[in-house]
Amino acid sequence: MITITNLIMRFGRTPAVDDVSLSLDQGDAVALWGSNGAGKTTLIRCVLGLLRYRGTITVGGIDVRRNGKAARMLIGYVPQELGFYDELRVDSAICYFARLKGITNISPAVSLQGVGLAGNGGKRVRELSGGMKQRLALAIALLGDPPILVLDEVTASLDALGRHEFVGLLRQLTGSGRTLLFASHRLEEVRSLARRVAVLERGRLLRIDDCARFAPDAQHAAVLHLHLSADTRVPAIRALAAGGFSPTLNGTGILVPVSAEHKAAPFRILAEAQIAVDNFEVDAADHSSAPPVTGDRRRESSTPSDCEVTQ
Repeated sequence: MITITNLIMRFGRTPAVDDVSLSLDQGDAVALWGSNGAGKTTLIRCVLGLLRYRGTITVGGIDVRRNGKAARMLIGYVPQELGFYDELRVDSAICYFARLKGITNISPAVSLQGVGLAGNGGKRVRELSGGMKQRLALAIALLGDPPILVLDEVTASLDALGRHEFVGLLRQLTGSGRTLLFASHRLEEVRSLARRVAVLERGRLLRIDDCARFAPDAQHAAVLHLHLSADTRVPAIRALAAGGFSPTLNGTGILVPVSAEHKAAPFRILAEAQIAVDNFEVDAADHSSAPPVTGDRRRESSTPSDCEVTQ
């Protein structure tokens, strides 16, 4: 469904994506993994035809550079930063974006029910919580039933419970042959949604792993996601590696696979190295029924109507 061949995209002289090739068949699910600045968002924007690039990208056999509008009709896209008119009612927002897509005879009530927002059509967008706005964005992305979903760090602004619920919804929606390309720096999302993981660093594709190979092996009871300031991440990785752990960088800190008896050891090592941990999450090896535990957990916390949309 998506074929990327020798993709190069530069901002001035700086390569943001450097000679990347990647292919997704129908029903595939690929996570883009890498630290901030690795090129994940830039690659996604190239797939959407929003940036100029060198190389070739096709979506459903359509050349994105030559016919970007037709290619985008095959894609449902949810960005990291949502843009809604806050005073619109939720069902009106559905109708508005349907018009932009040229989709007729849509039912806001059906769209909202599909993402767990039934009964919220009469609310104004500003009344929705962050998690509910993400569900609304997903409902809009699914208008017209596109065969491809593209997501860019869509849970970055949600708390642990909100992320767990949203990822569960995505897992239900992508189990029916829909192709998924998404950027994430959260291991629990990758393990829940991806079949393969494309690891990017400074714009280059380092490798593509099967998800089972990429995720920590069964001997690890959990993965600590430690939020650290940017200038302490490399020293933290060195200190933890010297202590026998295998930490890796991600978008907001580092990931540390730990066994059941050594969950506290990384904190001791970092304290001895005088490296402060700003926040943390614990991603359990079996997290199918419970959200991750975090060090700073806060819970976020109308009449539907049909509309006929004309072009």
